[in-house]
Amino acid sequence: MLREVTAVRYVTPFREGGSLPGLMEACDLGTYVAKFTGAGQGRKALVAEIVSGELGRRLGLRVPELVLLDVDPVLGLAEPDQEVQELVKASGGVNLGMDFLPRSLGFDPLAFEVDAELAGRVLWFDALIGNVDRSWRNPNMLMWHGDLWLIDHGASLIWHHNWPRAAASARKGYDASDHALLSFRPDLAAADAVLAPLVTEELLNEVLALVPDAWLADEPGFESPEDVRAAYVGQLAERMRGPRDWLPEVPR
Repeated sequence: MLREVTAVRYVTPFREGGSLPGLMEACDLGTYVAKFTGAGQGRKALVAEIVSGELGRRLGLRVPELVLLDVDPVLGLAEPDQEVQELVKASGGVNLGMDFLPRSLGFDPLAFEVDAELAGRVLWFDALIGNVDRSWRNPNMLMWHGDLWLIDHGASLIWHHNWPRAAASARKGYDASDHALLSFRPDLAAADAVLAPLVTEELLNEVLALVPDAWLADEPGFESPEDVRAAYVGQLAERMRGPRDWLPEVPR
């Protein structure tokens, strides 16, 4: 299970993201980038954050720790920004927190080097989850203590926004033409050999078990959160079956 912590102070908003995440202090003395259930993207963005982030972690990629962050709406009252007040007020209860990496630097492909093996693993992972938000314009990666960290996976698993048509996209190819690591000649063959055997239904079930029931409840077409979890597992497992022709062609 993900750790559960209670927010004790809203520190500052992050204006870079459209969902208006905020930096919050918690009862464990940690600081977290809070992603709110009341944001415009809704709870599915938070589901994608957990499923993709925790899957990436189990594949050996660096993802900041994710926690379930309990937020009291009263914490927003001291904020002078009415938009922040309304967002926190609409997000009472369990939200998502991502461990804040102090003094980290946004990844710039012109300023940092990434070896072909790691670039291949990140690209393979993004192709699996259909991450459309790792472009050179917006890499959603940080450099921290000399290591590459992956953040912000709320735009992945795009098929879960239309479950009736999800199965038809299970084999959909991944467009890597704008991927932030394409210039590092990612070794997809090596990544596939190592990572594909790890993505089992057992692993997928383990990851989906981390998603709170409340974020899966009342999904049209499903009777229970467990049915929704099974649909996520089935979609990703189908993507892993047979030839992985959804992997992009990359120059070597």
